[in-house]
Amino acid sequence: MPEARLQLLTRAGCHLCVTAAETLARIGAEAGLVPQEVDVDTDPELRAEYGDRVPVVLLDGREHSYFTVDVGRLRADLGLR
Repeated sequence: MPEARLQLLTRAGCHLCVTAAETLARIGAEAGLVPQEVDVDTDPELRAEYGDRVPVVLLDGREHSYFTVDVGRLRADLGLR
């Protein structure tokens, strides 16, 4: 299964993650993408790398923004106006 273009690294009980997921779902829908949520606590490597620095938005496997979604930049990078 190919990696999703748009991913959100998250964890349970993270209120910023809930807000970021809602924002990503809305922007993703505009771009025809379904964001994939990945719980960092299910992968020791992700947990070690990102620790408490969640949510993290990944675009094409690269870190795009963290703590909040950089909406303007994400829209531009996805070719949205």
